[in-house]
Amino acid sequence: MDDPSDPHGTQPTPRMLAWAKNSAAYRLARRMMTERELADAIKRKARDKFEDISHEQVNALAEAALAFGRSMQALDDQSYAEIKASSAARNGRSKRSIARKLAEKGVDREIVTTVLQDADDLRSAVVYARKKAYGPFRRPDVEIDEARWSKEISSFARQGFGFDLAKRVLDMEREEAEDVLMQQV
Repeated sequence: MDDPSDPHGTQPTPRMLAWAKNSAAYRLARRMMTERELADAIKRKARDKFEDISHEQVNALAEAALAFGRSMQALDDQSYAEIKASSAARNGRSKRSIARKLAEKGVDREIVTTVLQDADDLRSAVVYARKKAYGPFRRPDVEIDEARWSKEISSFARQGFGFDLAKRVLDMEREEAEDVLMQQV
């Protein structure tokens, strides 16, 4: 940090930059991340690792890590969103739930909208019903009373499915539900 050309310590040292690049490579090799997740992780760790690091240096290290991730084609919010949305939909998550989760991860709203354009909430709701043994997948010995029906509807609502869709799925016959599941994703 004793660089005579940078008397206020606004530029990271070569050691700091090498650390940021290595840290980004390590993190991106372990799992997919959004740009915001990587930047936040680098900033957090840089403050812990380097004493007396300035705010400008922390931001510069995050930018260096992001540039490295992009140059290695290991950091792409569009691909991240497509993969996560597809996986979540196959696992019975609603569009609303997926959009909220992607927004929490820092994915741009336009990317989220584009990715979820073709998502099928009906299929996701049927998958969710199958996982929870609700509606058409309910065991035959389970008696459906008002309390049970309310519990199932509430569960769908907590997952981000609308009332009409939840009611439609709960009222389906098992064959109809299985037909929905057999449709290509």
